[in-house]
Amino acid sequence: MGRRVGIEEEFLLVDADTGRARGDGPAVARAVEEQTELQQQQVETGTAPHTDLREAASDLLGRRARTAAAARERGARLLALATHPLPTASATTRGERYQRLEDHYGLLVREQLTCGCHVHVEVPDRGEAAAVLDRLRPWTSVLLALSSNSPFWQGADSGYASYRTQVWYRWPTAGPTEPFGDAAGYDRATARLLATGVPLDAGQFYFDARISATHPTVEVRVADVCLLARDAVLLAALTRGLVETAAREAADGLPVPDVSVAALRAASWRAAHDGTGGELVSPTSGRPEPADAVLTALVDHVRPALLDAGDEELVLTGLADVRRRGTGADWQRATAARSGVDAVAREAAEATLRS
Repeated sequence: MGRRVGIEEEFLLVDADTGRARGDGPAVARAVEEQTELQQQQVETGTAPHTDLREAASDLLGRRARTAAAARERGARLLALATHPLPTASATTRGERYQRLEDHYGLLVREQLTCGCHVHVEVPDRGEAAAVLDRLRPWTSVLLALSSNSPFWQGADSGYASYRTQVWYRWPTAGPTEPFGDAAGYDRATARLLATGVPLDAGQFYFDARISATHPTVEVRVADVCLLARDAVLLAALTRGLVETAAREAADGLPVPDVSVAALRAASWRAAHDGTGGELVSPTSGRPEPADAVLTALVDHVRPALLDAGDEELVLTGLADVRRRGTGADWQRATAARSGVDAVAREAAEATLRS
């Protein structure tokens, strides 16, 4: 079996009748002993660490169900959407840190009503963790494309499969990073960033992937929250495969891929724009290729790690399912074309609880 994995998911809360965002997040979080988020219209859940991804899937679904039940008691619905499809205004959650963020960043904070999925993969050694971060950098944009679930912004189609990414990358600390080299290099880079006074604390290292400050893990943070729980588990399996593959490459002395932050940002833009329905920047060639071919290349890249963890069948079945029905962004657009944008908010509550 593979390394232990934990999955954190952020959700929107909306009115059961109108589908408009509502600020029940703190109350719902207290009721189910989960985490509050930056905006009152959000709540975050996090699974326990699991080696068996079937157990992780059960844990994740159970947390979705319990949180949705607590929301229903307050007349709200839980939505696994990375942006709200309707025009909406947010309200920052009360608390000293959240207020400092709003005072410091202003409108940037008030527009951050976005929901991501963060996958933690166990890497207890910080030196190994830094080596992993350096080697998985070219592949994070592929995970973003696979998770894309935010085509709408303020009631309009944004033209992106993941518009959450465009909003999230407004943070000055968000996005891809240069190679760190080792744990000391990671510490130097983050210390220099803190010294600028731009991030308020280490919790604001919003890198696409980082060494967790609170767990012995590498935390990959690039993805939209997935509409379907099965896609979140697929994302976790591929992320674990990437982490294990990168660790093996480092142990074998393979060099860090020579790719710039500018190229990585371009790859993320393409992934956010096209999702899995167009082209992606190939992590191996650096050139645009059909998304389906890049997904196949990802599986080939991590296949030995998938086999050793017992995840190959899960990944192949999950990818075949996504190729057949599309991503959350595809579902949202199809629902809006059939029944209007309002229907996205109504119907997503049911989809959020599907396995």
